[in-house]
Amino acid sequence: MQFLTFIGTNARWLGGGFLLCFFSSFGQTFFVSLSNGDIRRDYDLSNGEFGMIYMLATLASAATLPCLGWTLDRYPAWRVAAVTVVCLAIATLAMAVSSSVPLLILAIYLLRLFGQGMMTEISLTTTGRWFAANRGRAMALVTLGHHAGTGLLPLVFVLAAGAFGWRGTWVASAVVLIVVALPTIVALIRRERDPQSEPPGTFFPDVADWTMGEVLRSPTFYIVSMSVLAPPFIGTTLFFHQVYLTDLRGWSLEVFAAGFAVMSAVTVVFALLCGWLIDRFSALKLLPYFLIPLAIACFVAANITAEAAIFVFMICLGVSNGFSSTLLGALWPELYGVKHLGAIRSLTVALMVLASALGPGITGILIDLGVPYPLQIDAMGLYCLVMTVAMALLAGRLAPKTPSVDSAPAPGAGGAVDRIDPQPRET
Repeated sequence: MQFLTFIGTNARWLGGGFLLCFFSSFGQTFFVSLSNGDIRRDYDLSNGEFGMIYMLATLASAATLPCLGWTLDRYPAWRVAAVTVVCLAIATLAMAVSSSVPLLILAIYLLRLFGQGMMTEISLTTTGRWFAANRGRAMALVTLGHHAGTGLLPLVFVLAAGAFGWRGTWVASAVVLIVVALPTIVALIRRERDPQSEPPGTFFPDVADWTMGEVLRSPTFYIVSMSVLAPPFIGTTLFFHQVYLTDLRGWSLEVFAAGFAVMSAVTVVFALLCGWLIDRFSALKLLPYFLIPLAIACFVAANITAEAAIFVFMICLGVSNGFSSTLLGALWPELYGVKHLGAIRSLTVALMVLASALGPGITGILIDLGVPYPLQIDAMGLYCLVMTVAMALLAGRLAPKTPSVDSAPAPGAGGAVDRIDPQPRET
């Protein structure tokens, strides 16, 4: 009952965040790849050539995203969202009308930048900024937009492409963004939410607002990043090479595809569970454990050949995806505050996009060089365990931090400072 009350009270902000995640689907790999065959046919591209184009455009979007993230720290979220939705609509139109490889590269770059990048960035940054004591629940609910898009839009695209063609479907996507997404999202998030409006008596830590410079000079940022980049690197790699894996194992592609439904259901359940756990214990306390399900998934995929392993593998991935999608949205405001959250999150999202772009390419090269794919997956699982141990050792030092009076640097002096844990305050 309390959870339903929370949803009802905050429906406009949760709905806006959900829709931002949902409509980011137009720039996500799963949606763009639905036109893979048509693009390769129209542009006379091989699988490798199109893969290289996609990787380069994705890397360029990752490099550009930090240059846009600061806008969320300076301008109202609804204005940034409005411009982003319009730019994403332009990108979908560019995909529909492009007739040369350079225009195709530009279209994919814009789709990745404003779809996967900025739409997700706006949703998670504003949710992290607007919610404090219930940040975990809020993150769990808005990130369900990603899962809803993944589950619904492929079927919609296939049906629409049958009626209008693949280019016509991209035009229809632009119309939906302008006619549906733009006015709805702006109306929902036009009024900012004050995190101090949490119910009286709730407790949450008073986190100091780190600047981007302080974050970049903090060694722990890079260690934590090595941990949180594992899911996009490994998840994208496993699904990109899924046909190769099923061939190695002798698994049925139909059975493997059925496993996605299981994974999606588990993802939703554990995304909501993770939100509740974050509000009860904090994202930082969960950080040392979120890679364990991903490690198990890797070891199962690498070492078990029975077809039933598909469902064990998918269940573990669902647990990992559910925890990752919610946890990584709540983590950065717990660590670094909310004042510069737009700039900080844009950097972390760019790094995640980079990881998702590099994973399939690196593993593909290693496969071509004769490195067994199961051995590579085992190495990914081992990496998850190593980072789990590292996060457990660092957990105490990664608590929310406040500048020490004696150690705070003078203005312009630069350098990260040692910080001490504050006591929770009542609001």
